[in-house]
Amino acid sequence: MRGMGGGRGGGGGGRVSMSDADAQRAANAQAPRIPDLLPRIASLFRPYKAPLAVTIALVLVGAALSVAPPLLTQQAFDRGLFPDEGQSAPDVPVLLQLVGIMVLLWVVSSALGVWQTYLTAKVGNNVMGALRIRLFSHLQAMELGFFTRTKTGIIQSRLQNDVGGVAGVLSNTIQSVIGNTVTVIAALVSMIVLSWQMTLVAVVLLPVLVVAQRRVGQVRARIATKTQESLSEMTAITQETLSVSGILLAKAFNQQGAEVQRYTDENHRQIGLQIRQSMSGQWFFAIVGIFLSVIPAVIYLVAAWLIFQDVPVTAGTVVAFTTVQARLMGPLMGLLRVALDLQTSQALFARIFEYLDLTPAIRDAVDARDVDAAHLGEVAFEDVVFRYPDAPEDTPATLRGVSFAIEPGQYAAFVGPSGAGKTTVSYLVPRLHDVTEGRVLFAGTDVRELKQDSLIGAIGIVSQETYLFHATIAENLRYAKPDATNDELIAAARSANIHDTIASFPDAYDTVVGERGYRLSGGEKQRVAIARVLLKDPAVLILDEATSALDTVSERVVQGALDEASRGRTTIAIAHRLSTVVGADVIFVVDAGRIAERGTHAELLAAGGVYATLFAEQLAAARVEED
Repeated sequence: MRGMGGGRGGGGGGRVSMSDADAQRAANAQAPRIPDLLPRIASLFRPYKAPLAVTIALVLVGAALSVAPPLLTQQAFDRGLFPDEGQSAPDVPVLLQLVGIMVLLWVVSSALGVWQTYLTAKVGNNVMGALRIRLFSHLQAMELGFFTRTKTGIIQSRLQNDVGGVAGVLSNTIQSVIGNTVTVIAALVSMIVLSWQMTLVAVVLLPVLVVAQRRVGQVRARIATKTQESLSEMTAITQETLSVSGILLAKAFNQQGAEVQRYTDENHRQIGLQIRQSMSGQWFFAIVGIFLSVIPAVIYLVAAWLIFQDVPVTAGTVVAFTTVQARLMGPLMGLLRVALDLQTSQALFARIFEYLDLTPAIRDAVDARDVDAAHLGEVAFEDVVFRYPDAPEDTPATLRGVSFAIEPGQYAAFVGPSGAGKTTVSYLVPRLHDVTEGRVLFAGTDVRELKQDSLIGAIGIVSQETYLFHATIAENLRYAKPDATNDELIAAARSANIHDTIASFPDAYDTVVGERGYRLSGGEKQRVAIARVLLKDPAVLILDEATSALDTVSERVVQGALDEASRGRTTIAIAHRLSTVVGADVIFVVDAGRIAERGTHAELLAAGGVYATLFAEQLAAARVEED
């Protein structure tokens, strides 16, 4: 009988040349500066030109309207409340007219503000959503090696914390910059019109504030970088320790306290950074607030001095000037805060664009083509040399000069000691990694010349580490074929020897399997995974130690399902338990990255080489277990 099984073969897939923290620090050290980021940030808004144009128009109108009331206040004082000499009573008709205009302006301005807020919120959130999808899509295209080098929690942090952190900047920057800039300019013009002498006094320290703001922004940007690093680490700890596997590990080694302490330490660091980030710049804004608040009182003294100098200054002018100057305070503070926010968000945008700038190591060639259906099932290696990209230079290549050919419908098993390179062979066929030298041929064509979708579409993989989603059995099966009918699900489950088991559950195919399928036994999970592959109906089946983690009873049941799955297909079986591949058409013995032997079970035993030695050792170990 054909079959396979195994322990973990291959090696090097998880090697990391530097720690995540080192990698993060290196990335941050190369982060682009704000002038480099601004064009890229602006490009995110390109698809929303129409609502942006309306928003900008509303901002301009609203900003212009905001400076009109102070000028009307001057008129209300000088023409309404205190009219020309000789008229002691207020001019009520003029006063009513001016007050009416002011009320109308406030109503219109408020309505425009609501509309403007809606548009900016809509555009900002759409941009943020598009950025998150773009980042997620780009990560989906990254090669397997990227994910073996990077903590899952850190990747999640980029998608959630970093993109979420720039939401306010994306939503409010345009509104704030344009609106506040127009308001500041209009206010300054109004102040100059009212009294250029008092204006000089009001703005004398503004250049100093701008310089101080840049310094504060640099400090906040550094704190923001450290804050995001800490958030990434907290997300990574959460993902690792609160998953089902992490909880089981912690309980098995009684390390719950240690995990809580690890999270507590990082949480304390995060609290400290958040406090520093909240407090950075507070003294700066306090000083700015004091400066802008004191100016009106100083203006009274300046006005008195101007009157003594015979410069015509009316009460209405002083009231209007101080009102305009007071209205200048909010927009000016807003501009300073936006500048600080942009500097602070530099760290977030740099981290996002850092991932978007990553180029997938494995991509379709410009002239890539579909798999040739006439040669489906043919798999061959030609002098393949493979070294993991991040492996130390002084370590031998994982595969060295490997050559073999597998015919359509043939059952080929790869066996050998742990770390010999067996699993690496299974990674190269679907092009999860690219060879360093030589060629991998699929259906007679170098896999690097094939479209990845077409290549993967012809291959089914059943691994030792079965992954099921926290969903129903039917939903997990339809992951292979979303439009599969119920009859097709049942047919695939019958072929995998799992239908009767599923039918015995109260909810049958609507049974929720739990996180990573933990509500099912190991054998049940594997058979569901086999059914999922059968639903895909691939021409080539890769079995990567699919029974090595199972007990003897479960292994027999799963083995029967594998035998059924491999019938009529080219099958590549990575095996550790040699007893499961004695019926293979051809067995390749991998040793130290090379094909040491090849042949049938009987031929390899007769040769008395590596295979015969491994088989004898496993047979002796099995007898000891039986005794």
